[in-house]
Amino acid sequence: MTVVVVGDALIDELRDDHGVREFVGGAALNVAVGLSRLGVPTTLIAMLGDDEPASRVRRYLADYGVDLIATPSLLGTARAVSTRTGGGEPTYVFNEASQRRRIRFGEAERAAMGDADLVVVSCVALDDAEQTAELADAISSAGVPLALDPNPRAGMMHDKDEFVRGFEALAAGAALVKVGEDDAALLYGDRLDALRARLIDLGVHAVLATEGAAGATIESGDVVVTRPISNLPGRIVDTMGAGDAAFAATVATLVAGTPEGDEEWEAVLQTAMDAAAATCRFEGALLRTPDSLTGMDLDRIGT
Repeated sequence: MTVVVVGDALIDELRDDHGVREFVGGAALNVAVGLSRLGVPTTLIAMLGDDEPASRVRRYLADYGVDLIATPSLLGTARAVSTRTGGGEPTYVFNEASQRRRIRFGEAERAAMGDADLVVVSCVALDDAEQTAELADAISSAGVPLALDPNPRAGMMHDKDEFVRGFEALAAGAALVKVGEDDAALLYGDRLDALRARLIDLGVHAVLATEGAAGATIESGDVVVTRPISNLPGRIVDTMGAGDAAFAATVATLVAGTPEGDEEWEAVLQTAMDAAAATCRFEGALLRTPDSLTGMDLDRIGT
């Protein structure tokens, strides 16, 4: 069973009181690599420049066995600068390539999507009506189920109303949609449970709603299951990538077949929460599982 992930690939530049560090990242890239680490053959469709950061992205994907179909970027490779000082919430600044991101859907991209068992979309410019229409047409032509994470970012979004229209047009009838409390506030100025209900009314088969410190909920038809954050050994080092890890773990189970009933969905959500918690024990957004913590010096994790 194979998956094609469509979305962003970039360099995450982290600045804090300890200095500056760079990681290969991007929500879609994190999900693609996470799926590959979970044993799912994965292809990433993303935009990259012709520069040194792009070379790092390509090597990173190759290291984790993810195939890449890249759209050339004349603006270089996307970059997100995250500043974290004083223990407060991080602030993000995105370069021009991030803000003007666009993916081409030509023969190679459409062939890969058509050959996949599932298409995953994360952090695409859904406020670009032309881009959204091209993506929707490629998904429709592929005729495979869709898993969607809108991943709106205030520093990358130009038209909130258009983004909502694009998001809801893609979400209608999707196999899985992931949303978080920040998404609900940014896009709708509303609570997450209200957005979850809205998506179910749009015909989404299953909604993964991540609620930060409160854990997460999956709703599918008459099934509603909730799990808290998993209590794993070690301290929380970095929450970046937790949502992508939970999304990837949930998608990995859908590839094997759609869960049915409370018990199966509870098992899916528990696996997702475990992956998110393990990922938070390390710096960066690379998906980890609880097995990653076995036999390690927990005081050195993230150093």
